[in-house]
Amino acid sequence: MTRRSRSFVLTLTLALLSPGCTSNPPQHKAGLRTAVAAPPASGIARQMPAPSAMQATAAPVIPASKPLSEPVGPYRATRVLGDYAGYDAVDQFIDRMAARHGFTREYLNGLFSQVSRKDWTLNYMARQAGAAASPRPGAWTRYRAQFLTEAHIAGGAAFWNRHAEALRRASERYGVPPEYIIGIMGVETIYGRNLGSHRIVDALTTLAFDYPRRGDYFAEELENFLIMTREEGIDPTEPVGSFAGAMGLGQFMPGSFLKWAVDFNRDGRRDLWEADDAVGSIANYFAQHGWRSGEPVVTRAVVTGSAVESLESGYDAQYSLAELQRYGIQPADHCPDGQRVRLLRLRAAQGDEYWLGHENFYVITRYNHSTHYAMAVHELAQAVRARYLRG
Repeated sequence: MTRRSRSFVLTLTLALLSPGCTSNPPQHKAGLRTAVAAPPASGIARQMPAPSAMQATAAPVIPASKPLSEPVGPYRATRVLGDYAGYDAVDQFIDRMAARHGFTREYLNGLFSQVSRKDWTLNYMARQAGAAASPRPGAWTRYRAQFLTEAHIAGGAAFWNRHAEALRRASERYGVPPEYIIGIMGVETIYGRNLGSHRIVDALTTLAFDYPRRGDYFAEELENFLIMTREEGIDPTEPVGSFAGAMGLGQFMPGSFLKWAVDFNRDGRRDLWEADDAVGSIANYFAQHGWRSGEPVVTRAVVTGSAVESLESGYDAQYSLAELQRYGIQPADHCPDGQRVRLLRLRAAQGDEYWLGHENFYVITRYNHSTHYAMAVHELAQAVRARYLRG
């Protein structure tokens, strides 16, 4: 077997892509929270196939889950004006939304007349094309350092103190420890400090109709977004988030919102800019993707010899413990018998580290398909828990 390391794409965090990207978004009657402006962290990294949200295949369009209501906003026009005037694909999309979901053409013509094409986003995506490469020595150490900061750890403990009740309820209901819910928020947005400042309707429209490589995926997310805003009574021009359309403290894409967002504070609406709803929604996401309550996430591996170098590693490279033992790999601690594990190789500055990823590690990679991402969430979760318990 020849060694094949998992590809690693180092890209800027969706919410931290340009200076001043966390400007204060407008609030509206549905209660979207204003982002707290913070200096962008230098070199924050994430893999481009973003949250669950940004899976390699187009997200399925989610049927409306509530009775049809009128979409919000004073948008009316007989044809599309502005940046997307004359786009046949936009006109066809409007026809589809009218036929499938009961939107009026006049409303969508007016809405898309207010949309701005995001040339910065298109230029950025063009620069990132073909950027995949094997991880270089020290890549894990550099990646980890961006998320295991004092701001992330202290901020996570403070978030836990402020929202202990919601975290307790979510852990009891969904079986997910509070520290892993916090770990996702810390890596994604530093607990809401970096929510992004791109209008979601601009981001998704730009990528749906001016980015052919993933146009189908983003068109379906635009469809989900319009369903979401109508269901939640939100003006589609108001939500802001990442350049690719991810939203809230946990950076859900609209399709993920419709499938997994929950009204955890019981106020009659789902608002991922609100902490309790974000906590419940992240926990629900993990539970729906197979989180196993009480089971470990990773176990450090002890490696003898060089045979390990012939094995494929990564979050989807599974082996039995017996198979790994034949290659000189043993778990440093007790592992549940009979379970297959993922062999994880991390290129640290002081040499390669090997870990065994359990099913819960794989669940974290459903949020972002990256070994580095999932391990950063795990290590931040453990650091936050230790700080919180220390008081």
